[in-house]
Amino acid sequence: MTLNAIDPQAFSVKPHHLFDVRNLLLTAGSYIQGHYNTMTIGWGFLGTMWNKPVAVVAVRPTRHTYHFMEAFPDFTITAFPDTYAEDLVYLGTNSGRDGDKLAQTKLHAVAAARVGSPGFAEAELCIECKKIYWVDFDPSHFLDDTIQKNYPLKDYHRVYYGLIEAVFGTEVYKS
Repeated sequence: MTLNAIDPQAFSVKPHHLFDVRNLLLTAGSYIQGHYNTMTIGWGFLGTMWNKPVAVVAVRPTRHTYHFMEAFPDFTITAFPDTYAEDLVYLGTNSGRDGDKLAQTKLHAVAAARVGSPGFAEAELCIECKKIYWVDFDPSHFLDDTIQKNYPLKDYHRVYYGLIEAVFGTEVYKS
């Protein structure tokens, strides 16, 4: 799919819809080295922090992608047409520890423009981010008791803030 560069100031999306309803992948690693991993995500947000455009994603330390997020300086967030929903379910329910899970899908990694982590040829949106901050969830700070139900294994997320270096997408994502 051909994506056009979108100035982060002209990037337009319904953030809750993007993370809660759309199909998203978080990918970290090195495209050039062929050493990366991807996982389906449904939690995160986009906004402004420290007067910079940021994307924020959460990764449990038990996920294989966590190790890639720790080892590499950047990541991508990609959205896909609904026709790839089964592929994203597969990528979210199978681990890269067990083999090349991407090979089991119709998706193809491609070089990103500004970061080392890959995007995907089939994506309709690619947000390229450089990590600028992380923090671990501290359960003693949960003010809503129902949040704890998301952590039966006590595997609290690490939250990564990524400076949005570039956005590429279809016209749907341009204001």
